[in-house]
Amino acid sequence: MPVVLDAPETPARDSRRTTARVAVVRTRPETVIDDYARVMDLAGYRDVLSRDRDTLLKLNLSWTKYFPACSSQPWQVDGVVTKMLADGFNPARLIPIENKTVVTEPWEGCRNNRWEPVLKRHGLTFTPLTEVEWRVYPFKSPLLKLNHIFPEGIQIPAMYPGRQILHLPTVKTHGHAVMTGSVKNSFGGLLREVRHYAHKYMHEVLVDLLYMQQELHPAIFTAMDGTISGDGAGPRTMIPRVTNVLLAASDSVAIDAIAARLMGFDPLSIPFLRMAHERGLGIADPRDIELVGDDISGENFGFTTRRSLVIWGDQMIRRGFLRPLERLLLHSPLMVWAPFASNLYHDGFWYPTVGRSRIRKFMRTEWGPLFRKY
Repeated sequence: MPVVLDAPETPARDSRRTTARVAVVRTRPETVIDDYARVMDLAGYRDVLSRDRDTLLKLNLSWTKYFPACSSQPWQVDGVVTKMLADGFNPARLIPIENKTVVTEPWEGCRNNRWEPVLKRHGLTFTPLTEVEWRVYPFKSPLLKLNHIFPEGIQIPAMYPGRQILHLPTVKTHGHAVMTGSVKNSFGGLLREVRHYAHKYMHEVLVDLLYMQQELHPAIFTAMDGTISGDGAGPRTMIPRVTNVLLAASDSVAIDAIAARLMGFDPLSIPFLRMAHERGLGIADPRDIELVGDDISGENFGFTTRRSLVIWGDQMIRRGFLRPLERLLLHSPLMVWAPFASNLYHDGFWYPTVGRSRIRKFMRTEWGPLFRKY
């Protein structure tokens, strides 16, 4: 029988408010580390995160392999950690974490995405969530779907309750969620590798994750990298675009709303942002978000969300013409075909062909030499 976690003694975070602040800073490779310090200060991160608490640094690993804009960038990790250490945060209390999926491996991803040398230089130790204890947590919030998806109880890392968290997502599209950022980054930390069961109700599940985080964490902050942003069939088979922006905020919904607007989307047309806004879980209406930092008025990346072959197939099984086969294909021992097919397509076909070509193009941008330095 799964062990049940007790609720943390720290008070629940209350984000019910009518306005939010998001900092946006333009950057370039020569100044990106200093620019991370600036954007975090503009967003008031020291008013949110306490040096007297452990801080979970939730990295973003969307692919074990390196692909621009896909996962947390090495300079993103470097900039955030450099700033926190300079401001007196104890490195022993900074805990970089990431989980696995059925198609990613955290240790290999840590090396391929060049996080490992950054963390080692700063005296931090990477913690894969596959190597920590997971326990059932009795959430009291009115969850929309996760209690139905996991009727036996929602298991989370036992290290989560009572610890503050800093998310490190990137600006990119997502075939299931339109876009992905701070809110979606919690998906990989709060749910086990069987979280693909939640794809069918992605937007409702993302709202559930906001409720869950409010119960678990005394503070939440996000530092989002938009130096290279992902357009098209995210979160992996994207077109990397040089966009040269950094974002930071304590409101996960607000920072995702501004990232969505930068990409060219109406934030309130994205279901999980609209539902979160309506439930008081954050601010998604740009009219109620104060932008500080550099002027981005009129900025529009013109992105379009598309679905990769794998995401298209997943949606056809869960909601489309293949739905009668859903239980057989995704909820039985035959499910092993799905990660095999995904790895075959992504790693065996797309990455060595289309992906390699796009990486070569990225390496010719001003950010390519910086990546090589890591």
